[in-house]
Amino acid sequence: METSNDILSRVCKDIPNCESFIKIEPINKGVSGDDKYFVETTEGQHFLLRISDIESYERKKTMYDMMGRIASLGVSMSRPVDFGVCNGGKKVYQLLSWCDGVTADVLLPMLPEIEQYTLGVKAGQNLRMIHSIPAPDGIGDWYDRFTSINDGRLKSFLDCGIPIDGSDVILAYYEENRHLLRGRPQCFIHSDYHNENLLVSESHEIAVIDWDLLDSLYGDPWSEFNRISMCTNFVPHFATGLLRGYFDGEPPEEFWRILALYLSTGALMLVSWAAYVEPGCLEECKQNAVKIMHWFDGMHNLVPTWYVTDFTIDGKL
Repeated sequence: METSNDILSRVCKDIPNCESFIKIEPINKGVSGDDKYFVETTEGQHFLLRISDIESYERKKTMYDMMGRIASLGVSMSRPVDFGVCNGGKKVYQLLSWCDGVTADVLLPMLPEIEQYTLGVKAGQNLRMIHSIPAPDGIGDWYDRFTSINDGRLKSFLDCGIPIDGSDVILAYYEENRHLLRGRPQCFIHSDYHNENLLVSESHEIAVIDWDLLDSLYGDPWSEFNRISMCTNFVPHFATGLLRGYFDGEPPEEFWRILALYLSTGALMLVSWAAYVEPGCLEECKQNAVKIMHWFDGMHNLVPTWYVTDFTIDGKL
């Protein structure tokens, strides 16, 4: 097993003040492709160290700078500390503040419903702050950006030939409602906002982690909720609180129509992705599509079945 000194000599060359790192432990969770490490310094400070290939320098620098901007808004998150090139110019490093806690996917099922809901509200409020950063001018209409990519993905679903009961209903719903995406506002999006990327502290504060550009820096803010269906240990009261915290009350009617579009078409795209890229995930993705159809009652009821409409705390949403 590699010791901290082994990792220090292999990974941390050229990182300023790395001589103060007395403990370095690999972190094997996440799918970003970065090498991640927990770092403890001689002064007892804790950090997250991310190491990437030098080819991703511009992308990582853009994200690092954006994290600083978001942190300044008051979002609870891992905060940027230092950024640069290391290992003789072969690697890029990001040093971020360490957030203690347990990921929400692990903790939520063990909590009472009122605490699940309250944490969801906090997560929604954090997300609303993240979405306060508007997209730059000239980015192009969201409808064109979305359909130029996802129409091809839906065609891939049809071409893969895997039968999904109700897929024809989903595709018809998409054709009838895609116009709702025209002129949608655009803002900065996290791109992977779900309960595995939310840390809950002992005092039950929520911190957002794993900032990485999976798809795009900017998009329709409501598209951010497309990860709800794939959450590990999905918890209805948390999801309900997430939406109410985000909207500061009940979501508008149009939101449900657009959410149904994102979740249902996204489920079909996941099936074709699994068929072509990750066959081991195919059965899970097929079951996810069936689940989505159940949530929306075959696209007849656009408020999903998991939404807890009658849940309040002291008479307040």
